[in-house]
Amino acid sequence: MAHPQDKLGVTAASFAPAAVVTAPGGGGAEAEAAVEEKTEFDVVIDDVPSNARIATIKAVRALTSLALKEAKELIEGLPKKFKEGVSRDEAEDAKKQLEEAGAKVSIV
Repeated sequence: MAHPQDKLGVTAASFAPAAVVTAPGGGGAEAEAAVEEKTEFDVVIDDVPSNARIATIKAVRALTSLALKEAKELIEGLPKKFKEGVSRDEAEDAKKQLEEAGAKVSIV
């Protein structure tokens, strides 16, 4: 009984290395890059009204490990990136806390 491989003059082994080489370098890397773009967000503090500065500084310090001086400097000279490359949940949580303190925040 002749195998289909014999009729076609090819072996399964001749296909295996090509499949192994193409899979990791091919679509896999592109798919990962597309996922990363959609899952990383930057939280930007656009504005902090003068009456909300202290509350915003407290919120910044609660969300980061910044000291008082660094947190104060962060909310000066706005708009400024607050967090970079974070998940949507983390970005939304930071935005919520900063807006509750009175800051105007956007997620990009």
